[in-house]
Amino acid sequence: MGHLSVKRRAFFVTGTDTEVGKTFVSEALLVLLNQKGLLTGGYKPIASGCNVTPQGLRNEDALALQRRSSIDLSYDEVNPIAFEAAVAPHLAAQSLSRDNGAPPISIDAVREGFNRIFQKNPDVLIVEGAGGWRLPLGNDYEGRPRYLSEFVVEQNLSVILVVGMRLGCLNHAVLSAECIRNDGLKIAGWVANIVDPDMPVLKENISSLKTLLDAPFIGTLPKLKTPEEAGTYLDLSVIDL
Repeated sequence: MGHLSVKRRAFFVTGTDTEVGKTFVSEALLVLLNQKGLLTGGYKPIASGCNVTPQGLRNEDALALQRRSSIDLSYDEVNPIAFEAAVAPHLAAQSLSRDNGAPPISIDAVREGFNRIFQKNPDVLIVEGAGGWRLPLGNDYEGRPRYLSEFVVEQNLSVILVVGMRLGCLNHAVLSAECIRNDGLKIAGWVANIVDPDMPVLKENISSLKTLLDAPFIGTLPKLKTPEEAGTYLDLSVIDL
């Protein structure tokens, strides 16, 4: 089936914290977009906690995005910046710099990887961040702190916020949304991902977030086994495609 006519778009998927389901939501979005006949690509520019393989460092989240992309992408295209250590990327980079003089994480490298995939003409490109919105990249050569969010601002990407539904998420969600908007970006939508099924007054918390975030609500994801199961829970019609 040929892909549908659509303006080319890229969305940045961020979370209220680490381990809140960004990859699962990104996979689910790619699955649903593929089912619509769209050409899709997944991009995880920075990943830590990678496995050492004969082919090089490999990150499970990036591999998942590679599998779900409908256009042909090499692993290095999906994940150009990879670290073995399961720590904050800028700390992993600092360690490598001390050991062998490796350069700091470069926004230029993130941009180049983004442009490389976008030149393959996907209808929709899903870019998955690492950690939360204000992920540090370390200091540049002039000693200035840099953040991955600077790349998102530079590209003027619409943001999809994944809220990990657990105790404390209201504060994390509101602060993340405020920061995204203060950076001048639009929140295309948000997903309530249930990471703690036993969270007290779960429905009431989601209801509160619908008011507090004042952004399109894509849906609530319960504990699911595969991203293919997410289709009945997510409403992509609220996203400006």
